[in-house]
Amino acid sequence: MALRSAVPRSSLMFALLLLPAFAAAQGPTPDDYARAAAVQRSLPALITNLVDGVTAIEDTHRFTYRRSVSGGHEFILIDGDTRAKRAAFDQARLATALGAVTGDTYDALTLPMNAVEFVDAERAIEFTASSMRYRCDVVAYTCVEGEPVPPGRPGTGLPDLSAPRPEPSREPKPSPDGRWEAFIQNFNVAIRPRPEDGAARGAATGGRGGPRAASTTTLLSLDGAPGNFYELSSVTWSPDSRKIVAYRVRPGLHREIQYIESSPTEQLQPRYWTREYPKPGDPVDIEQPVLFDIATKRQIEVDNTLFPNPYTTSSPVWREDSRSFTFDYNQRGHTEFRVIDVDAATGAPRALIDEDPRTFFNYRSATAVLAAAGKQFRHDVADGAEIIWMSERDNWTHLYLYDGATGRVKNQITRGDWVVREVVHVDEDSRQIWFVAGGMYADQDPYFAHYYRINFDGTGLTTFTSTPADHSVVFSTDMQYYIDTYSTVQTPPTVELRKTGDPAVLATLETADISKVLAAGWKPPEIFVSKARDGETDIWGIVVRPTNYDPSRKYPVIEFIYAGPQGSFVPKAFTGGGPGAGNMWSMQALAEMGFIVSQVDGMGTANRSKAFHDVAWKNLGDAGFPDRILWHKAIAAKDPSYDISRVGIYGGSAGGQNSTGALLFHPEFYKVAVSSNGCHDNRMDKISWNEQWMSWPIGPHYGASSNVDNAHRLEGHLLMMVGELDTNVDPTSTLQVMDALIKAGKHADLFFVPGAGHGVGGDVAGRMRVDFFVRHLQGLNTPNWNALNVTAASGPSSGG
Repeated sequence: MALRSAVPRSSLMFALLLLPAFAAAQGPTPDDYARAAAVQRSLPALITNLVDGVTAIEDTHRFTYRRSVSGGHEFILIDGDTRAKRAAFDQARLATALGAVTGDTYDALTLPMNAVEFVDAERAIEFTASSMRYRCDVVAYTCVEGEPVPPGRPGTGLPDLSAPRPEPSREPKPSPDGRWEAFIQNFNVAIRPRPEDGAARGAATGGRGGPRAASTTTLLSLDGAPGNFYELSSVTWSPDSRKIVAYRVRPGLHREIQYIESSPTEQLQPRYWTREYPKPGDPVDIEQPVLFDIATKRQIEVDNTLFPNPYTTSSPVWREDSRSFTFDYNQRGHTEFRVIDVDAATGAPRALIDEDPRTFFNYRSATAVLAAAGKQFRHDVADGAEIIWMSERDNWTHLYLYDGATGRVKNQITRGDWVVREVVHVDEDSRQIWFVAGGMYADQDPYFAHYYRINFDGTGLTTFTSTPADHSVVFSTDMQYYIDTYSTVQTPPTVELRKTGDPAVLATLETADISKVLAAGWKPPEIFVSKARDGETDIWGIVVRPTNYDPSRKYPVIEFIYAGPQGSFVPKAFTGGGPGAGNMWSMQALAEMGFIVSQVDGMGTANRSKAFHDVAWKNLGDAGFPDRILWHKAIAAKDPSYDISRVGIYGGSAGGQNSTGALLFHPEFYKVAVSSNGCHDNRMDKISWNEQWMSWPIGPHYGASSNVDNAHRLEGHLLMMVGELDTNVDPTSTLQVMDALIKAGKHADLFFVPGAGHGVGGDVAGRMRVDFFVRHLQGLNTPNWNALNVTAASGPSSGG
């Protein structure tokens, strides 16, 4: 059935305003795909005064940000003291200066960065563009190129496996008093007097072996060997230069996986390469701290009874008075986590903090990005006299104050049926903590981020944000002023300048203008809440309908899924969510093809209670499906157009595992799936992410959640996509599902993309996904793209 336009198609605005309805007799045409793509690519460009890149200028009350305008973006500087707002710099001159360095041409409104950092007393700015760091003088308007920026995965709390490992430093470690330097010789810790001019520093290597140094060298250890060596990176001097702690390492497996780059651009023949990629169950490096006394040249063994089976041990950190050092012990399986303090005189260890959650301890940092939902935060007060610690021991993520001498809890700092999501700042002088929390307002979405301050003793809770919305706050470095950007998926962002000591709004800096988007026929996503499998807990999601939605029709439903336990993923702010979250514009483009598209966070995801989160423990195959299915049924009970007899699902990475799992474990509900780069068997994926949730040792529960072991259950229609050079998820995980399906006599479609990495993007993949849903959910024919003269950009991109 084709999309029919009731008006001439002379402009994008008309095409969006009256997006045509489907006729009953034939399938969509290439023009229909192009119009859906126009929604995704052009609607966001209609929004003005949308702010991003808010940055505080260090040691001032001034901030910069970028706002969208017709034709591009402007950079603005706001002074908190005077309320004066002006252009941050001359964008036309900067465009010329930057182009002189890069060789590219820039327009004043289309500069390639989204945030800048003022430096050198605000005479220069630094920024990242096209994976390079730049510094530009904004007085003389000259630019210089800096170092490349390694690729990252912001917001996930996960290591970036696509980035090459940096070479370890081999430079000797100088003592704080400048008298000595420590290095590694023949796998052992050695010291020698530090040359004043540094001329002799290259005589010994800092690696695991190497040539013997000069006769002034003193070996502090003699037990280092190739299979049990001392690591230079761990060598840490005490502040008084009298002690050294170093880790003796028993290496694990260091597994490598192999890749065939079938179609390199610069040669005809394929290229073969490998990368290090440890997997669940692999032996890991075992690090044992060893203490050395410089005066006596004595080696002091540290008893490992409190840390017998580490997955990781953090780098040692000395107390300022050199009385001891501490490190974090994360037990293999992530079910126990300790902060260990080791006495510098005796080497005796003790546990300052012992977390024993029985299920997983989420050891990822809680001082980074909200979407990462890490639960580890530690701040030592007054050189360890007290410790601020984050814990879920009462079923909610809260902060506790410990006595650093006794290891006992002095008091619980935050308390209630809500979660601390991030610690922003700790002020030891005023004994106050600035933090982000969700769920404190009973009448608001519990995922909305709000900002607060509280005293160490749990008194004096101060609220900085209260508007029912998702907030993102940037404070001045002295915490006196802040810029608050808040929105929901239904209300555009407002940006306000505020002062922490004054509840009044100092200035409304920007309010995003979405009038043109609304005039084009777009309607914001709907927010829907239903009960979880327990009949009590609220489950939150959004629903996206086509702009030509007709409530008298029945629409197939497509769910975007990412159920990774490291975060929550339904967008809460107007511009969409974090990593793994479906961009609302790509969801809208898919809806334009005659679907209702939805996204929901089920149990097992983060940012709610510990019990809510624990559903994922040793059971990633659950993926919150019992909650998701109830959520869909609750909508359908109220909305006859929401046709749950025709439900599709799609996702990538963990969402790739989830979407395929939907067909295998819930074929009675989900009928069609498109899965990209899925980690289909948690034994095949990276050790860090999978052992975090599935624990260790490997047991039958891994197979129970495996799409490979359960491939024989397939009943619906499945399209799997994978890039041959995926360095995040081993691409053979997808191929092993295909192998199991073939052996079980099942049928599925495979889109294997030469040269692609993690996330099979682009317009061809987007068209294939839409085609698959049109054919199997709508029962219609799709265009023969091979017989048509179409450009690559002729359909919704793969998005998500």
